[in-house]
Amino acid sequence: MNRFIAVIVFLVFLPIFLAVALAIFFEDGSPIFFKQKRVGINYTFFSIYKFRSMKKNTPNVATHLLENPASYLLKIGGVLRKLSLDELPNLINIIKGEMVFVGPRPALYNQDDLMALRVASGVDKLKPGITGWAQINGRDEVSIEAKVALEKEYLERKSVWFDLVIVARTFTSVIFSKGVAH
Repeated sequence: MNRFIAVIVFLVFLPIFLAVALAIFFEDGSPIFFKQKRVGINYTFFSIYKFRSMKKNTPNVATHLLENPASYLLKIGGVLRKLSLDELPNLINIIKGEMVFVGPRPALYNQDDLMALRVASGVDKLKPGITGWAQINGRDEVSIEAKVALEKEYLERKSVWFDLVIVARTFTSVIFSKGVAH
């Protein structure tokens, strides 16, 4: 069902997808996408796709580890991040079966502390999602322990209705940039 819905959403958002791709290309050339190794279900790895919001010469580290992150940000990058449009290519990951709409955000390949907590709580058995219960309850503002506790709560409460509630609340979070630290 996730794949089918992702194809429909992709087609609906295709004009925005193309406009963002062109804006990135005209500002900083190709590649349009940022591809990064992430942790998937059962501690497997996959490449997540995002629109590139940073300049080509940006070191491949978490944004908060950069000395002056703003100097690496594309002009369009701030808008993409604020509206979470940089995540739109995650639809490709859903279509490929690597992600779903609702689940824990995929960890970076080197976030061993986060993954140890996810494995201990059973959260690693969930397919990663574009949004999730932890995303709408703090996102970048909560500790990894609190994040995993929220993800475990999601695992225990998982249902179609709960997923719909999370998706609806995600739009509110995005509109008001709630919990976004970068």
